[in-house]
Amino acid sequence: MALQQEKIYTIEDISALPDGERAELIDGHFYNMDPPSTQHQILVARLSHQILNYIDSHKGVCEVIPAPFAVFLNRDDRNYVEPDLSVICDKNKIDKRGCNGAPDWIIEVVSPSSQQMDYGIKLFKYRTAGVREYWIVNPMMRTVNAYDFEHGENTRQYSFDDSIPVCIYGDFHIKISDLLHE
Repeated sequence: MALQQEKIYTIEDISALPDGERAELIDGHFYNMDPPSTQHQILVARLSHQILNYIDSHKGVCEVIPAPFAVFLNRDDRNYVEPDLSVICDKNKIDKRGCNGAPDWIIEVVSPSSQQMDYGIKLFKYRTAGVREYWIVNPMMRTVNAYDFEHGENTRQYSFDDSIPVCIYGDFHIKISDLLHE
């Protein structure tokens, strides 16, 4: 008896999803996405604003793009993600469809339903795809795991009250608690 083949999905299958339904595609496997909470969206908006202000004040070239935004990590038809925040410094990677290749910095804000993806599957995928820096912001635990893949995979965990260094910018720090106006 032959083994049953598991279906491998492509970006074409993502495009065929019904309106309002969102999913990510990693190595040909679908991962459904729940709608984000209000707290999640506020945090993404404030992080985006802070990062964009830093880039603009330093006359930087990087773009800060929040989800929903298509990232074709491996420039193939089996990998499609929508990070909460993508910072892309090579504008040649950006076209009308999204980002072709790995962003320089990705931030994911954890929700109860996304923990396994953010701490496991995406961590591995982002590192192997060439993302330079990856932050996992966890509002439930009030922690940030910052992964510096560019400089020997240095990893640190911070609290929301810490001044967190941004690895791709040597003089930039973010204190999450200041963004939340608590």
